[in-house]
Amino acid sequence: MRRELDWRRTFDRLQLAMDDDRGMFLVVRGPSGRANPMTVSWGQIGFVWSRPIFTVFVRESRYTHECLVTADSFTVNVPESGQLAEELSVCGTTSGRDTDKLQICTLATHPGERVTAPYLSDCSLHYECRIVARRQVELADIVARDIMEEHYANGDPHLIVLGEIVGAFVRDDR
Repeated sequence: MRRELDWRRTFDRLQLAMDDDRGMFLVVRGPSGRANPMTVSWGQIGFVWSRPIFTVFVRESRYTHECLVTADSFTVNVPESGQLAEELSVCGTTSGRDTDKLQICTLATHPGERVTAPYLSDCSLHYECRIVARRQVELADIVARDIMEEHYANGDPHLIVLGEIVGAFVRDDR
């Protein structure tokens, strides 16, 4: 059973997923309508335009980038610590362009409550986000030399996508 939770009360779970670099799943529908999960470990939650925003970063070379350019929403799905490690690995190393990662990983989706993107029922926490802005980073935008060398030595900049958090849901396994 799922229940809605104030998104402000989810930071501990989200921080665990980001701190140990295990990641979480970003799910977005592709141009064909097929859901595509991708492992992400970079993200931010904050306020922009007086709205709660989940910001995700996706490299230009990824199929998910193509999906986000045309999508109206996405979900961020956080598994319990120690769970879905193999699925996170597959979704972080396999392109969804020609492969149905949901089928390979046997991940189940359900329609979002407030967005067109589905969520993963295998995860204990998910955020539903309405895309409100997108910005493609240009390499000239990176002014910190250490960040350029560490993350962009081979090019491939990120698309930054701001999604208004319109719902946060947790699974009750009690």
